[in-house]
Amino acid sequence: MDNEEIPSVPSTPATPGTPGAPLFGGFRSERTGNNGVGRKSLLKSCKCFSVEEWTLEDGALPKVSCSLPPPPIPLARKIGAEFIGTLILMFAGTATAIVNQKTEGSETLIGCAASTGLAVMIVILSTGHISGAHLNPAVTISFAALKHFPWKHVPMYIGAQVMASICAAFALKGIFHPFMSGGVTVPSGGYGQAFALEFIISFNLMFVVTAVATDTRAVGELAGIAVGATVMLNILIAGPATGASMNPVRTLGPAIAANNYKAIWVYLIAPILGALGGAGIYTAVKLPEEDGETQGKASTPRSFRR
Repeated sequence: MDNEEIPSVPSTPATPGTPGAPLFGGFRSERTGNNGVGRKSLLKSCKCFSVEEWTLEDGALPKVSCSLPPPPIPLARKIGAEFIGTLILMFAGTATAIVNQKTEGSETLIGCAASTGLAVMIVILSTGHISGAHLNPAVTISFAALKHFPWKHVPMYIGAQVMASICAAFALKGIFHPFMSGGVTVPSGGYGQAFALEFIISFNLMFVVTAVATDTRAVGELAGIAVGATVMLNILIAGPATGASMNPVRTLGPAIAANNYKAIWVYLIAPILGALGGAGIYTAVKLPEEDGETQGKASTPRSFRR
């Protein structure tokens, strides 16, 4: 009927719905009638609805809740946040290694591990909601390979990461000259051992990153702490042997600034392969999500943006 009234929603407060769920089909996005031709419904701008079962026998209406989606973040801001975050991480991690060389080991391996782990945690907590805080080409490529990140943004993210690493390295070269060599990651043993270690620690890192960034049942609020602790653990394991890069740009920027490219292929290839392996293995072993949780979420890029 043209003048049919829409039943009112019960006066009880609505419970926020789960972002990413499909629209409830019982409402129309446009109203038609004598007084409502062409009028847009506010429900069209809502991201999601959660609807309880109909109880028509009792004459009760379902409880409907709606939550508006967050405004989209411009790509330029994402790239800027990724550049700043990577710059902070590269400066902190490389500077600690340089100071350790300059002071003849006063920082110790534990100090170097703690400094880099804290830098990762701080950057994720401060920029993760803007850019996703990849900070690492291996992480960006792995997210894109698992369809958690669009491939069209990969070159821009990697470009920002590379530029941030080079800027941090040359800034440190000007500050700590002539001790820049202490910030370069080079293997202390054979290339095979270095490749294996970099692969394994990158696997460990990406396994944890994939868990906290893409699995809705992981404790996402502790993502920064979990990833920072993993970085610290990896440095304690592989720091003396390879410098524990885990990140191609961690090696590339200091190598350019110090003009030292020894075994650079190990640090460019092993972290990417290890990260792809870690992301793939976690995706294979994680528990299947329930239908209500997966609807509308399968292709949603998270990467520290919940």
